[in-house]
Amino acid sequence: MNKDLFKKYLTPLSPLPTLLNQKGKLDNEIKCILFDVYGTLFISASGDIGIAKKVLEKTQEIKFLLKKFKIDINPKTFLKDFFDTIEKQHAKLRKKGIDFPEIEIDDIWMRVIGDDNPERARAFALEFELIVNPAYPMPNIEEVLRELKNRNIILGIISNAQFFTPYLFDWFLKSDLKHLGFEPDLIFFSYKSGYAKPSSFLFKVASSKLKDMNIPTDSVLYIGNDILNDIYPAQKEGFKTGLFAGDARSLRLRKDEPVCENVSADIVITDLIQLLDYFD
Repeated sequence: MNKDLFKKYLTPLSPLPTLLNQKGKLDNEIKCILFDVYGTLFISASGDIGIAKKVLEKTQEIKFLLKKFKIDINPKTFLKDFFDTIEKQHAKLRKKGIDFPEIEIDDIWMRVIGDDNPERARAFALEFELIVNPAYPMPNIEEVLRELKNRNIILGIISNAQFFTPYLFDWFLKSDLKHLGFEPDLIFFSYKSGYAKPSSFLFKVASSKLKDMNIPTDSVLYIGNDILNDIYPAQKEGFKTGLFAGDARSLRLRKDEPVCENVSADIVITDLIQLLDYFD
C-alpha cells in the first residue's frame, strides 16, 4: 500500500443526511454481524464502487495519471477501452452462467495499458481508484467495531470489492481486518469469487461457512445501504437485515425494482453508533 498516494488524494468527507430515521427491532439474539463496505462502513464519493459517472468528471486528473505512467493515449479513448474491456469480460463470465459477474480490476488494467506486469497494473489501478472514487470512514466506525469486538460479536464482510478495498482499513483505522475483529473466514470480497452482489452467491457461501461455525442464520445481521444488493439477497439467505441510511450518496431504496417491492429491513440505522443500541 502506497501511503503517499492516500495522503495525496484522500481528504475528509462527511455523510449527507437522508430523510430516514432509526427504526425497527431484532427479535433474535445476534451473534454475528456481516457488513457491506462501500456506502456502509466507508463513505464513497461516487456512491458505490461503480465509477462510470465519476470518471467523466475527472478527465484532467486521468490525463496526468496517464502521463505519469508514460501511457501515450487520449484520455477519452483510454476510458472507452477500459469500460469496453470490462463489458467484454462481464459478457464472457455471463456465458459461463455467472448471473452478476465481477472482474479483477488489475487484470483489466493489464489489458488496457498493455503491460503484463501485475505490480504496475495494481499501482495504476489504485491511483485511478483514488482519483475517481475517494473514500472516507463513516462516523463512529472505530468505536462501533471496537465495542462489538469487546462484546464478542463475530464480525464479517460481504462486499463488492477489489484488491485495494482492505487498504482503506489499513490506512484510516491503522489496523488490518483481523485485528479490528473481523473473522478471516467470514470475509467475502466479490473480486475473489467472480460474483458480485446482488448475486446470492456470496451470501450462500457465507451461510455455509456460518453453518460450519454452528452459527444459525437467524442470529446473523447483515448491514448494507442498498435494498437490492444487500437486504434482498441477505433476507433470501435467512439473515436478519439492517439498512444503513446514513449517507444520501449511497442509500439505494430501489423502489423501481419489482423484486424489492415488498422487501424491508428489520432495522434502519442512520449512524453506525446506533448498532450498539441492539446489544445492551
